[in-house]
Amino acid sequence: MSEQENIMVGLDIGTTKICAIVASIDEQQRINILGVGKAPSDGLNRGVVVNIDKTVSAIKDAIAQAELASGIQVNSVNVGIAGDHIRSMRSKGVITINNKDNEITAQDVERLLEDCQRIMLPTDQQILHVIPQEFVVDGQDGISDPVGMSGMRMEAEVHIITGLVSAAKNIYRCVERAGYQVADIILEPLASSYSVLDQEEKEAGVVLVDIGGGTTDVAIFQDNTIRHTAVIAIAGQKVTDDIRLGLSVLDDQAETLKRKHGESYADLIQADEVITVPGIAGRPPKEITKSILAKIIQARMEEILEIVGIEIKRSGYSDSLSAGVVLTGGGSLIKNICPLANELLGMDAKVGIPLGITGGLVEEVNSPIYATGVGLVVHALQTGTSTNKTMIPTSSKATSVEQVMAKIADRMKSWFKEL
Repeated sequence: MSEQENIMVGLDIGTTKICAIVASIDEQQRINILGVGKAPSDGLNRGVVVNIDKTVSAIKDAIAQAELASGIQVNSVNVGIAGDHIRSMRSKGVITINNKDNEITAQDVERLLEDCQRIMLPTDQQILHVIPQEFVVDGQDGISDPVGMSGMRMEAEVHIITGLVSAAKNIYRCVERAGYQVADIILEPLASSYSVLDQEEKEAGVVLVDIGGGTTDVAIFQDNTIRHTAVIAIAGQKVTDDIRLGLSVLDDQAETLKRKHGESYADLIQADEVITVPGIAGRPPKEITKSILAKIIQARMEEILEIVGIEIKRSGYSDSLSAGVVLTGGGSLIKNICPLANELLGMDAKVGIPLGITGGLVEEVNSPIYATGVGLVVHALQTGTSTNKTMIPTSSKATSVEQVMAKIADRMKSWFKEL
C-alpha cells in the first residue's frame, strides 16, 4: 500500500461548523494529523441539511483549508451523520452451520448479520450500522468472536442504527456538489467515541455525551461494545438562543457571552462580575451579571443532561457504567459542566479530548470541538474501509449513493474484526 493510500479525510458536517481533517497512519499504527480546516456552517438545522448551497460552500472552504495545510489533494471523504431522525434498535438472527467439520467461518458470520437485518423498516429509513452485541453457538452465550469454533446453530444479537434516507442523501448531494466522493457515512456519536474513549472506559461501561451546536449525541458502551445510541435535538445553539432572548442581545453577542463568560453551574461562581454589552443601534450599553447569565445556561444544560439520564435508563445499563460520563463537543467547553453532570447523572464526569494522535497538528485538534472530525479519520484508518485514492466518477449521483449503501456489508466485516 502506498503512502497516499494510507491517508483518510474526515468531514464533520455540523450545525454550527464544518470541520475537515486529513490524517495518515504509518506501519506502527501511529496516527498523524496532516491538515485541519474549519468553516462556519449555517446550512443545517439540528444536524440535518436544510440549505444545500450554503452547506456546499462551507464544505469547500473547510476542505480547501485542510488541503492547504496538508499539501494533499482530497478526493474522497468519510462523513458523519447526526440528527434527531436517528433511531437504534435491537435485533436477533439465527442460522445453521453446514460446513465441513461444522466450523464457523467469517462468511457464516456475515450471513448471520444479514439475517439480523431482516426487520420491518419504514420506507423513509435506512440501516446505517449493524453492530454485533454477542453471539450464541449451540446455546453457549457470551461469545464475542465465533470464527473457528465448531457448532450446528449460531445466533446473534445486534444493535441496528437507522437514519432517514433523505437526510443521508442530502449529505451525499452536498459532498458531491462540492466536488468530492463519499467513501463512508458514520454515525457521529460513534465517530466521537473512536477519538475520546479509551479501551478501559469502553470495557468498564461509559456514557459519551457529545454536545454540539444543533444536536447532543449519546453513545453508551459496555464490555467493549456499543449498547445504545441516541441523538437529542437540543444543544449549544439552544443555549445561545436562550441568552439572546433572555437578555435581549444580538445572536453574535449571545454566542460571545456564552463562550467568554458562560458557566454551567451558578452556585459555583466565585466572583459575580458585571459584564457590559454594547447597545443595539446606538442604544446605551447593557450591564449583565455573570450569575444571571449562568442561570440561563444552567437551565438549558440541566434539560440536556436530564434527557441524557432518560436515555441511560432506557438503555438498561444504568447500573454498569463504572467509567461514568465523558462530555465532549463544543458544549462541553462551558465552565463547570462536569460538576453539573456529576450531580444530575450521579456519576463521575470528565471532558473528553481526542486521544491517540501521535504526530502532526496535535495541538490544533486538542479540543472537544474536534472529537467527531478526528473520530471519523480514526475509524476510517483503523478499519481501512476506504482510501483517499482517486475513485472513478460514477455516471449518476443516484448510482454513487447506492454504491455506498452497498458498502454496509463490507463495513460489517470491519465491525466484526474490531470486536
